[in-house]
Amino acid sequence: MELGFLGLGQMGSAIAERLQDAGAQLHLFDPNKAALAPFIAKGALVHASPTGVADAARIVFACLPSGAVCEAVARDVAAGGAVRLYVEMSTIGGPAQAKVQAIVEKAGITLVDCPISGGPKGARAGTLTVILAGSPDARAEIRPWLERVGKNIFEVGDKPGQAQLMKLVNNLVNAANMATAFEALVLGAKGGLDPDQMVNVLNVSTGQNSATLTKVPKSVLTGSFDYGSSLTIMLKDVMLGLQEAEALGVPMWVHGTVGQLWRFAEQQGLGPADFTSMIKVLEGWAGVEVRSRG
Repeated sequence: MELGFLGLGQMGSAIAERLQDAGAQLHLFDPNKAALAPFIAKGALVHASPTGVADAARIVFACLPSGAVCEAVARDVAAGGAVRLYVEMSTIGGPAQAKVQAIVEKAGITLVDCPISGGPKGARAGTLTVILAGSPDARAEIRPWLERVGKNIFEVGDKPGQAQLMKLVNNLVNAANMATAFEALVLGAKGGLDPDQMVNVLNVSTGQNSATLTKVPKSVLTGSFDYGSSLTIMLKDVMLGLQEAEALGVPMWVHGTVGQLWRFAEQQGLGPADFTSMIKVLEGWAGVEVRSRG
């Protein structure tokens, strides 16, 4: 099966690797030549532009960093002669998704809205959560490939944009969980509590959440700050979620404050750092670190 894939960042490369290992003949484009090298070694074909990929494959997946990049790439894809299904795996929000949809559908290409959650580690393990919206026929055609990368696949509707909204709902909750968990753990550490024990108590009590279960033990207590996604990417998703809320007339008192905290952390120079590094801002204010004592 000839599949196209555009965007070999941390998430995209892991997803493309799963598709290639499942037997797909990959057609690739990414401006980063180093990212292409391991795929070339396993038989993937590299093209000079997204249009080249769209000239070679009926189904093209995209996993890109921003709405502006997605729109530019969609214009190139729309000029391709073979592509009929365009699977947008990027998290870009409803308005940008609508622009991409208009571009490709004008060229007779069906768009599938398909953001994913679970990080690069989940992508490599094939355990991603895949959120899917688009025509039933298109969803059915790509589902066998999505089952190669995702453990949980949720088909949320026939209208592209619905999957984007669901992904942003998830990421708003994720960002808020991290902010509140980090803040409370700093409080406990300042009062002399053992960080490891705090996390153990939380994870068998009502304070349990995704931050205390995975992010804090793996990347904060250890001081590695290597969970796998940048702080800027998290801030981007929070801002997209707040924009969706404003468009729908939904007040976001709590998440508005959460967004201010993430933006402040980026302004302190932490944007390129792992998103778990946000706790360093709170630690700095309190004059304490949340690290294992062992």
